[in-house]
Amino acid sequence: MVHVPEDRSPAADPVDTHCPYCSLQCGMTLRPVPQGAGPDGAPGSGPDGGPGGGPGGVEVLERTAFPVNRGALCGKGRTAPAVLSSRVRLTEPLVRRPDSGRLEPATWEEALDRIAEGLAATGRAHGRDAVGVFGGGGLTNEKAYALGKFARVVLGTSQIDYNGRFCMSSAAAAHQRAFGLDRGLPFPLADVARTGCVILVGSNLAETMPPALRYLTELKEAGGRLIVVDPRRTRTAEQADLHLAPRPGTDLALALGLLHLVVAEGRVDEEFVERRTSGWPEARAAAMAHWPELVERITGVPVPELRAAVAMFCDAENAMVLTARGPEQQSKGTDTVGAWINLCLATGRAGRPLSGYGCLTGQGNGQGGREHGQKADQLPGYRKLADPAARAHVAAVWGVEPDALPGPGRSAYELLDALGRDVRALLLMGSNPLVSAPRAAHVEARLRSLDFLAVADVVLSETAALADVVLPVAQWAEETGTMTNLEGRVILRRAALTPPPGVRTDLWVLGGLAARLGWEKGFPADAEEVFEELRRASAGGPADYSGITYRRIAEEDGVFWPCPESADGAGPHPGTPRLFLDRFATEDGRARFVPVGHRPAAEEPDAEYPVVLTTGRVLAQYQSGAQTRRVTELNEAAPAPYVQLHPLLAERLGADEGAPIAVVSRRGRAVAPARISRDIRPDTVFMPFHWAGPGRANTVTNPALDPVSRMPEFKVCAVRLEVAAEAEAAAEAARTEG
Repeated sequence: MVHVPEDRSPAADPVDTHCPYCSLQCGMTLRPVPQGAGPDGAPGSGPDGGPGGGPGGVEVLERTAFPVNRGALCGKGRTAPAVLSSRVRLTEPLVRRPDSGRLEPATWEEALDRIAEGLAATGRAHGRDAVGVFGGGGLTNEKAYALGKFARVVLGTSQIDYNGRFCMSSAAAAHQRAFGLDRGLPFPLADVARTGCVILVGSNLAETMPPALRYLTELKEAGGRLIVVDPRRTRTAEQADLHLAPRPGTDLALALGLLHLVVAEGRVDEEFVERRTSGWPEARAAAMAHWPELVERITGVPVPELRAAVAMFCDAENAMVLTARGPEQQSKGTDTVGAWINLCLATGRAGRPLSGYGCLTGQGNGQGGREHGQKADQLPGYRKLADPAARAHVAAVWGVEPDALPGPGRSAYELLDALGRDVRALLLMGSNPLVSAPRAAHVEARLRSLDFLAVADVVLSETAALADVVLPVAQWAEETGTMTNLEGRVILRRAALTPPPGVRTDLWVLGGLAARLGWEKGFPADAEEVFEELRRASAGGPADYSGITYRRIAEEDGVFWPCPESADGAGPHPGTPRLFLDRFATEDGRARFVPVGHRPAAEEPDAEYPVVLTTGRVLAQYQSGAQTRRVTELNEAAPAPYVQLHPLLAERLGADEGAPIAVVSRRGRAVAPARISRDIRPDTVFMPFHWAGPGRANTVTNPALDPVSRMPEFKVCAVRLEVAAEAEAAAEAARTEG
């Protein structure tokens, strides 16, 4: 498909780059297309199939040499240039006029002046921590680094976090507790196809990252086994040798039950446990309190299926557990992931080739975004903000005193919940929390209560529409920068087009704001210059990028961190595709078992709210939908939200296919058409979360937080169902009678 964005000049030659969406960061090539010309001289087409209106555009081509996707692209990647169109994106700054109350065009000078004054005035009136910064897991490493530096050095605020907190923070916390280091996959994705058994927990990667499905297909073709844990029979579960369908919120009990059987059946790798781990007696005792029959009562998974899963996992010479948002987006997500890690450690499936635990990171730079400083408790290189040595190192790179750096701040939901009260002004980049945050109606109210809100984004998202100032920023195909994919592979996005005349990069924006706030230097607009500083700041940290350069990334199709800079005379460090083969990243080099026990979800079903809601993604949309909902082809495939429910539940409700169903929780109400299916448990309903408006799933979800990761419980909440038309008619009748 050819897309011809308006008002820009394409590069002269094809440009190798990467998809703007998920954490696979699939390789692709963008080929310049002159105005009115498509492949082989065919007429070019503009975004969404409309006529092209400018001097040229880009065509997406397969990039078969890139090892992660080997040329394969999903529909989102293939249609990504559609959002480059001036018809759907922001092309000039907008400022809310006091007289009309509307967002209207403004110059860049006026827009940046307004933001600088709004942030500065709030800080003067209410203190520096009254100014907040909210980032995104789609920002490049350079942007995430610069945003964290801007918050702590220029604004002097501790109040910075990002939407990646909602993505993989529970897995990150569990990684840190068990292994001493967090990298989503401690091995290349290609290793998945070569192991003997995979337990895939709470991931529907056939829809969320389709090019990765080939690794599971290749696993099975080579004789390996696939176990999928999901309350729904998804496209991914259909590929499984064994599908376990637990009640939402019981993944922790399931993992403990499997570990109990490993012990009871004598399948513990005692030599590995003795030589390479610590804490096993306590973890063993915790698991033995979860006998199979109890686990069946808690999870709904029959004991024979539990035994079959243990046999598949332990009989294989090598095996892996991979988790995603299902077990992680829970108020006990860290412990849940920890229980699956315990299963790997007890069976010796860690710290050796073709085995281990891994997290399938979701957002495009969900990995790099949590490494370089936009997280509330973090400094670049995955250093801890509370560590005096880390503060001293980074402060020296930044040219400030360590004591000038603020301490850790609020986590993402807690920051959003504080808006309009403790936090009075907010700078937001690359996020749409009005759709993506839990208890979204409350978050919307908090955003509206701010004294000042500035948003930098590529489109006028639902959150941007509330802002006092909106800045149009460049997109993936218009700027250069690095990303870090789910494997820990640092890759390079390259610019293929120049942005439209009224658009600037995020780095340019931060530099302009910093200059207005008294920092003329330290915030360059050139991405490679920022990366060179990031290398120095990360040197010696857990996520050490100091040996990585743009040239190396281009020549090697990405470099795996940690990759320290080599000593004088030594050759370049090769990077680290596989972690923990010799030792784990703990002080004693041993992986740590963490004893955990099952506990209920923060909100269990009851007589008033008897059904469980779980949420997730669909193939044709991405995250809050701010970009994908602007692509015609994707909207034709997935035009609106829906409520998936079992026929038995639909019968009890008296609902037919397509009937409007109200999903009601203690926090609010979402309405969407019924999609009746036997692919879901009778006690559970599912909604995708990509839409705003009446069908906004996150109006209903529970912000209860994991005590370690501060992850909200997106995946489990108690609801009741109503046939919406009948409920609304009854409400109207009651109002009339009143």
